[in-house]
Amino acid sequence: MSPSPPHHGPAVRRAAPLLALGALVASSLALAAPPAQAAETLLSQGRPATASSQEGDGYAPSAAVDGNLTGTRWASRWSDPQWFQVDLGQRSDLSRVVLTWEGAYGRSYRIQASDDGTDWRTLQTLTGGDGGTDELAVTGSGRYVRMLGTERSGGYGYSLWEFQVYGSTDGTPPATGAVEVTGFQGNWQLTVGGQPYTVKGLTWGPAIADAPKYLPDVKSMGVNTIRTWGTDGGTKPLLDSAAANGLKVVNGFWLQPGGGPGSGGCVNYVTDTAYKNTMLTEFTKWVEAYRNHPATLMWNVGNESVLGLQNCYSGAELEAQRNAYTGFVNDVAKKIHSIDPDHPVTSTDAWTGAWPYYQRNAPDLDLYSMNSYGDICGVREDWEQGGYTKPYLITEGGPAGEWEVPDDANGVPDEPTDVQKAEGYTKAWNCVTGHRGVALGATLFHYGTEHDFGGIWFNLLPDGLKRLSYYAVKRAYTATAGNDNTPPVVTALAVSPASSAPAGGEFTVRADVRDPDGDPITYKIFLSGNYANGDKRLVEASWRSTGNGTFAVRAPEKLGVWKVYLQAEDGRGNAGIETKSVKVVAPPVTGTNVALNKPTTASSFQPSYGDCPCEPAKATDGRADTRWASDWSDPQWIQVDLGSATPVRKLQLVWDPAYAKSYEVHISDNGTAWRTIYSTTTGNGDIDTIDVAATARHVRLHLTARGTGWGYSLHEFGIYG
Repeated sequence: MSPSPPHHGPAVRRAAPLLALGALVASSLALAAPPAQAAETLLSQGRPATASSQEGDGYAPSAAVDGNLTGTRWASRWSDPQWFQVDLGQRSDLSRVVLTWEGAYGRSYRIQASDDGTDWRTLQTLTGGDGGTDELAVTGSGRYVRMLGTERSGGYGYSLWEFQVYGSTDGTPPATGAVEVTGFQGNWQLTVGGQPYTVKGLTWGPAIADAPKYLPDVKSMGVNTIRTWGTDGGTKPLLDSAAANGLKVVNGFWLQPGGGPGSGGCVNYVTDTAYKNTMLTEFTKWVEAYRNHPATLMWNVGNESVLGLQNCYSGAELEAQRNAYTGFVNDVAKKIHSIDPDHPVTSTDAWTGAWPYYQRNAPDLDLYSMNSYGDICGVREDWEQGGYTKPYLITEGGPAGEWEVPDDANGVPDEPTDVQKAEGYTKAWNCVTGHRGVALGATLFHYGTEHDFGGIWFNLLPDGLKRLSYYAVKRAYTATAGNDNTPPVVTALAVSPASSAPAGGEFTVRADVRDPDGDPITYKIFLSGNYANGDKRLVEASWRSTGNGTFAVRAPEKLGVWKVYLQAEDGRGNAGIETKSVKVVAPPVTGTNVALNKPTTASSFQPSYGDCPCEPAKATDGRADTRWASDWSDPQWIQVDLGSATPVRKLQLVWDPAYAKSYEVHISDNGTAWRTIYSTTTGNGDIDTIDVAATARHVRLHLTARGTGWGYSLHEFGIYG
């Protein structure tokens, strides 16, 4: 699977307050602050410190964090602005900053925090300072804390005897040192710097540029690892931000075909040495670049390519390709080990079917990895029955995917509810931790924010809104979430009529919704055409509340099976989202379809293309699953012989996606002399229901401008008398 969920399978940081302190008159400034909590500790002493400048060799930044309050000091050059900062080593919750000034003090300055040492948030602003000791209460978090001086007190620079930062961490220092798979059969563990390390992870979805925004939230969930699918020159900011938050990264390398059957092209691993050499060179470059990065946990070569090869080859050739692919993975593993002996190498595929190939052809892998969703608890059984001798990591897992659930009454996968998805994450983690000594952890799927078809199915934060699944993962990783404000819970969602909603008409959505915290609930309703036209986006529907959790929703104009989503928001960044399918059909027309099974002819038809032959008679057979399709040129026509002069009052044209933008309706008494009774130049491909008042034996559509590059195609040409 890829970062945007394919075939199968954030909380915005609270703004730090900005406080203008005004003129201060006391020689020792002490802002009123809440009593320090018991967990508060001095975080800055002895930590690495840097500054914009220093006055001389005897005034280094380190002197301001050495604990010597009156014996050593940092001093800057004699100009504005200047800054001093300290690296706390990991993201910490901050409570106080104490500045002990020498005679050259800051009259105006800001206290700022950062997760990466680049993007800064202002926690306090002081103006009119008069030196001495400034004790500032702050609220916020960060790995880096700095004083940004904007106005000196006199002609000298800025000079601090001591710069002290107080706060708390989760008590777990970032894991550092070589990463190893240690132990023996059935009793393995992952270690970092010799200390046991269980991967409590999530796959990473947001843009790398948004890592400083979202990774603190990821950390707050108890996550210690994120997984990526590709590693290149743009990866470093993500690694830097991960390290700033005390997180590790499973660095992925993409190989074709990956992310599902046939995705990303087909490579011949038996003969294409150029592709393999190119990939090996590429991977080597980034291993050398990031092998010493503190965020690197391991290297992961390929994603679901053993599965994907089945869309490229079959039979004996498929077996040869799978053996060659896993042999190449082993070549990559050996190369990585020669460059970086301090980090393990693994390879991911879908389910356990790839493991026999790895076992046979890739002995240099340190561990196996796999993507598993609804049947994750079956992994242990496969491992035991297969006689494998290496541990594994679950690199994707969570609720059941599209390919694992039964179809609903409309023939599309019946998506699990929010409650079922949350239970899926809990079950997944319990199965991973239940296979002690073999399963080394998991990076569950998916810390993503896309608000689309796949995003609703798999993302913990679609559109930045936290789901029940978000809190299920947090409980799994931290054993706490009891005090969190949690999302509304939507149950008993029903759509009526579920299989016959009239295009352009209304259907009913009903659900029971409650908020565990008693928050007021607001609603949104969305539609997705993923199964109707391949459009995975969610588009807000036109709807109205009819009371008691019931809503009247306007159906799309286009036919097919649509997904309807009821989104209940609590105003606190949480949402409950439930979805069901609705089948949109042609709106009923009263009267008799006098064209049904009558002789139908056309200027052309497609004899073979996709679901064709698509003869003209298929536009008048009364079936929505057949169609007439013309050649790909203008003009075209299709006509019906009603057999005798017949009153005609309404036409209904049910277009396929290949529709007419411009057309005319002609009628004739003899099939030779035609007269026009309707025309349009604004056809949009939806169902056209046309009122007419005529009597005729022959009715013809004269099609003059196509709406697509294809021809013209009608599922039904209905004529009602």
